[in-house]
Amino acid sequence: MPRIWCLLLLGGWLAVSQSAGGPGAILRMDIGTIDHAVSTALNESNVLQKLVEEATKKKSNMKPIKGISRLKVTDLRPPEISLTLSPGMGLFMAVLVRMTIAGRSFIGGNMEIKVAANLTASARLAQNSQGCPWFSTKSCRITLLSAKTNLPSNMLPQVVSKFLDSSLQKVLPSLLCPAVDAVLNLMNAKFTTMTSTIPLGIAGTLRYALLNPPVTRETFIQLDLRTIHKKEGEEVDLPADQLSPTSLPPKREAATQLILSAGFLGAELSVMQASFSLNISNNMILGLPPLVTTTLGALIPELSMVLPPSQPLVIEMRETNPPLVTITPDKSIVRLFSTAEFWVSSPDSDLGSLFVLDVHSDLRAHFAVVEERLQLSLALDSLSQVALASSSIGTFDELPLNRVLADIIHVAYVPSINRALRGGVPLPPLLGTPYRQAEVGRLQVGMGTRDPRSSPPSRVTLNPAPMLFSF
Repeated sequence: MPRIWCLLLLGGWLAVSQSAGGPGAILRMDIGTIDHAVSTALNESNVLQKLVEEATKKKSNMKPIKGISRLKVTDLRPPEISLTLSPGMGLFMAVLVRMTIAGRSFIGGNMEIKVAANLTASARLAQNSQGCPWFSTKSCRITLLSAKTNLPSNMLPQVVSKFLDSSLQKVLPSLLCPAVDAVLNLMNAKFTTMTSTIPLGIAGTLRYALLNPPVTRETFIQLDLRTIHKKEGEEVDLPADQLSPTSLPPKREAATQLILSAGFLGAELSVMQASFSLNISNNMILGLPPLVTTTLGALIPELSMVLPPSQPLVIEMRETNPPLVTITPDKSIVRLFSTAEFWVSSPDSDLGSLFVLDVHSDLRAHFAVVEERLQLSLALDSLSQVALASSSIGTFDELPLNRVLADIIHVAYVPSINRALRGGVPLPPLLGTPYRQAEVGRLQVGMGTRDPRSSPPSRVTLNPAPMLFSF
């Protein structure tokens, strides 16, 4: 089974403008992944067997093997496939085909011919009108390696043997070359699946699309991908902080790489952030001080003068801006830009909304690949900012609220967000190859300009032993 190596790249400070047009995900499909897909398509579909059976049926336009009647294929061995990539062009395929052809000999009696032939074909990889990667046949040649009959050599003079070889050379291309088109069509169907629409529940749908034509290297095919989100049939505007790397890390040998930018992850979280909203009440923070007006008064004495005692509170947590993801070799942080609005929830109170805090929460992110999806698990790292945005009860110093608010976010808000993230982020399908052996790591890469919402970047060196998840 091919190995899948999923890399998350350093990309917390990205260009706000999308003018660079960088991809959010870069897929480098190793020749092993492509070979697995081609072999699977060739073997599971039995395309050679079906084509040979169809070709040997009696047809008016069929080219017979001269000297043999009642032609049929009695044995077709599993093909041996060898693939190489042709830089700048596409795929080169060599297939060893071995089969036995039987029929009535012109000299009488049954005749069997054990044929070994080498099929060589080249396919061009491009982008079709629908924006999908697409293989098309450029050439197909058949080389006859051997043709052995069950007749004694004295019954098959050399001149007849050459005549038989010549006939086979003419017949085999029409017999076998259609298999190349059939296999490439199956591969193209897998590419179509890669760019098909993926449902995301209440968040709408996701579709991966090619940003640039595919690029073929010596050992891998590179696909630059962007994501298209739709909700209720309308395309969702995403934060324009897509990956614009100045350089990419070298590809690991014998592994397919999926390189995701921090901007890509931030965009995916922004699509789901509507489900992050939460009203936090007293019964959701067991083990913490009660969420009542008396607790507020104890923390901020001046509030005890204007608040009725022992009234229940509700904190409305809402997201105001798209999340910002920063990934360094040491850790991954998701910064949430929230408001925390404190309400008196008692029907006997006329106070209603008390005040609103602007809250910037830094959540440590952990990643894993499960069932073709990138799973995220968040834990509170710190509150980077808590500031009073508005108040109906006068101004006050909000600093004493920081510790209690951090505990409430840790106990109630972050677990609620993790429940909303359980579905994970669908990863682009890999031509039918599962992500079972995926490993996730963090690497640094040169990026574009800094996002002004983030803190100033510091110089970070590449961790020689990044955090890995093996499956």
